[in-house]
Amino acid sequence: MNIIVLMKSTFDTEEKIIISDGHIDDSEADYIINPYDEYAIEEAILLGDEHGGEVTVVTVGSEEREKELRTALAMGVDKAVLIDNEEVEATDQFTTATILAAYLKDQEFDIILGGNVAVDGGTGQVGPRVAELLNIPQVTTITNLRVDGTKATVVRDVEGDEETVEVSFPLLVTAQQGLNEPRYPSLPGVMKAKKKPLETLDLDDLDLEEEEVEAKTKTVEIFLPPQKQAGKILEGEMHEQVQELITLLKSEKKVI
Repeated sequence: MNIIVLMKSTFDTEEKIIISDGHIDDSEADYIINPYDEYAIEEAILLGDEHGGEVTVVTVGSEEREKELRTALAMGVDKAVLIDNEEVEATDQFTTATILAAYLKDQEFDIILGGNVAVDGGTGQVGPRVAELLNIPQVTTITNLRVDGTKATVVRDVEGDEETVEVSFPLLVTAQQGLNEPRYPSLPGVMKAKKKPLETLDLDDLDLEEEEVEAKTKTVEIFLPPQKQAGKILEGEMHEQVQELITLLKSEKKVI
């Protein structure tokens, strides 16, 4: 069974976001594997252990992303692929999906796993876009996956309820929280990861021109949300508080 995981690196969720000259300053930021992608990696390893085969993790980014790929290898992935996109000036979900699909179309795979969303952008677009470009079935926000031969039974989260889907391979799924409990890399795993293959490719290796992957969207402005203000405590008799509340909603919040 050939299993591929789409991985993205994101800011550590404990990082303080800094905006400088209208751009996110990540010069001092620590990057980690996108938490939702950790569920995908864990599920891929479990499938590999149960059904045999090879697990490959793929990411698009700069050479600094090798660190997160090594972490995935230490978790138990068999090999990793880094597709360098540094020559592309502006990137978005279209860019990433196009690059990934160009790589995947020449690979043999039964199932592709990815995270439901990335905790930075939160668009949830890359996985479904890749499936569309490869013309394969997709099931998003999965919370359970059972494989039987050349098909899978998938349970997906649908806003508080569940939907069960039976689908044939090849297949792309995106992992929702609750699918599993991702493991931590062990010391032996970290040592083994240093010897596992990590391949680096660029656009030329995929026969892609920069114009073909140029971003379709443009970021107009980046800003932090306003700081939360302290709450206001209303005092006095009940009818006085109600009257003051109405006045505040009209004059300050302008919601009535």
